[in-house]
Amino acid sequence: MRPMDTPIAAGLALGAAADLVLADPQRGHPVAGFGAVAAALERRVWRDSRVAGSIHTVGLVVAATCVGAFLDRATRGHPVARTLVTAATAWTVLGGTSLARAANRMHTALAAGDLAGGRTALPALAGRDPRHLGAHELARATVESVAENTSDAAVAPLFWGAVAGLPGLLGYRAVNTLDAMVGHHSPRYERFGWAAARLDDLANWLPARLTAALTVACARSTGGSAAGALRTWLRDGAAHPSPNSGRCEAAMAGALGVRLGGRNVYGTRVEDRPGLGTGAAPTAADIPTAVRLSRAVWVAAAVLTAASRLLPRRSPS
Repeated sequence: MRPMDTPIAAGLALGAAADLVLADPQRGHPVAGFGAVAAALERRVWRDSRVAGSIHTVGLVVAATCVGAFLDRATRGHPVARTLVTAATAWTVLGGTSLARAANRMHTALAAGDLAGGRTALPALAGRDPRHLGAHELARATVESVAENTSDAAVAPLFWGAVAGLPGLLGYRAVNTLDAMVGHHSPRYERFGWAAARLDDLANWLPARLTAALTVACARSTGGSAAGALRTWLRDGAAHPSPNSGRCEAAMAGALGVRLGGRNVYGTRVEDRPGLGTGAAPTAADIPTAVRLSRAVWVAAAVLTAASRLLPRRSPS
């Protein structure tokens, strides 16, 4: 058995605390830098081809993971440095508090009856076209984004940090960033972004289900329904076109007692998604509850993932 990895555990906890208090770094964000490199490389290698897209995605993910592996190796035997590097890395790849702040800006606008302000706030949360959305649709988009991104921006990075340390943190963020950049349906990215989308689905399979389970566990602490979250997750989670987002959104819908899903417009593309939950459509008043539940979920995930690194681990044979 290998001893527990206290520096990684402490680093994950400190990084989560930094995100909780400070949100994302405001200047020189490494993820933004990675995105700029990815975009520059895309301009050079883009072809309407799955092969070209796969080379682009795999190359960038391997590069990010290798940076993590270098940092991991460089800090072995230096527990203070290892803790601080892990904390800084976790802080830069987490986005739970920024997600909450974006959702709160939407709530402020909708509570004031400011539809124009709500439409302006939506791009920080979701990629759908906000121009003709009313208050209920803006609220629904916000609750759905909070549910989905609780996994993508907080639980999943912590999960992969617990599983693989520094390489896991950076590798996961690379995968998720590339999916956001090229892994969507459009004439340019239908083939080129295929690998990024599929790799993101794989990387988020377990974290999404952990997020749904923690949503059930934390629902009552924020005034929601644990039974509703569990029932809706199990009944409706698989109906969503995403193999992962539906689990998080269904659990959130059940916890809040609302109905998510419906028609989403992304430029010229329209998606009609099945309903998740059996309640009324969300309103602005549901957004703060969703934010509180999201925060409870990812704080619980931070505690669990940090604690998991304190368990003795079996050495490879």
